Amino acid sequence: MTLDEVGQRMAALLAPVEVTTSVSGGQAYARATVDVPAESWHDALRAARDDDELACDFFDWLSAVDELAAGFDVVVHLWSSTRRHGLLLRTRVPRAAPRVASVVDIYPGAAWHERETHEMFGIDFADHAGLKPLLLPPEFEGHPLRKEFVLASRVAKPWPGAKEPGEAKAGGGRRPMRPPGVPAPGEWGPAPTATESGGTA
Repeated sequence: MTLDEVGQRMAALLAPVEVTTSVSGGQAYARATVDVPAESWHDALRAARDDDELACDFFDWLSAVDELAAGFDVVVHLWSSTRRHGLLLRTRVPRAAPRVASVVDIYPGAAWHERETHEMFGIDFADHAGLKPLLLPPEFEGHPLRKEFVLASRVAKPWPGAKEPGEAKAGGGRRPMRPPGVPAPGEWGPAPTATESGGTA
């Protein structure tokens, strides 16, 4: 099947649901891309897996794209190991209440991808049994891959102890550090006069 035929087949399987088909990428990275309504997300992935012509038996990855006011695009890449073609499926969810059906029952490998997308973007996957943190600590607040998330600057904290050996807590002078073999300033000998250095006295 050509890439256009892959997209057309997906559209035919979902009819009368309106979808948009295109080809994204180029050359070896070109993929049939189908945009489906969020309500048809689960049906689209099941059709991609179960249809004999599409036969997308391999789940590659799932993630999201923050489109700001337009909401979030949830994107999944599937592959057919028998037909040797890829398929990108996309759906858009609103920013105010980002929610889409989980596809773990179709592709069990999507479980961790949905968990990561949930914690990074705040998208809820309905019927996912364990949307708990995957990469971030439990006390982390916010969703760091949302575009409005502010990356706080690092706060410099003073080191509680001495910075160098021999540095006193009372605030004594810092021990000078010199490369090996370089004498201290007082060990160089007498400083040259202006006449000795070629200047005028």
